[in-house]
Amino acid sequence: MYLNKEKKSEIFDQYGKGTKDTGSAESQIALFTYRISHLTNHVKANHKDFVTTRSLTKLVGKRRALLDYLKDRDIERYRAIIKALGLRK
Repeated sequence: MYLNKEKKSEIFDQYGKGTKDTGSAESQIALFTYRISHLTNHVKANHKDFVTTRSLTKLVGKRRALLDYLKDRDIERYRAIIKALGLRK
């Protein structure tokens, strides 16, 4: 499996406040970004997999909502996570 406990805790440790910080917006955005990149590669290889395409679209929407929330609440944290993940140019 591409996303195991160790990988999740590594993501949470790197972008959150610790390995147990699963609720912060930054850690959730980082986790969604990792899942989006994995699903994007899958859809490129399997272009007729419409269920995964729909799941990818929903996941992008969830990440967008979290980014909007973070932008409204704390613009500095928003800018930091955008820069760390390389989401904007």
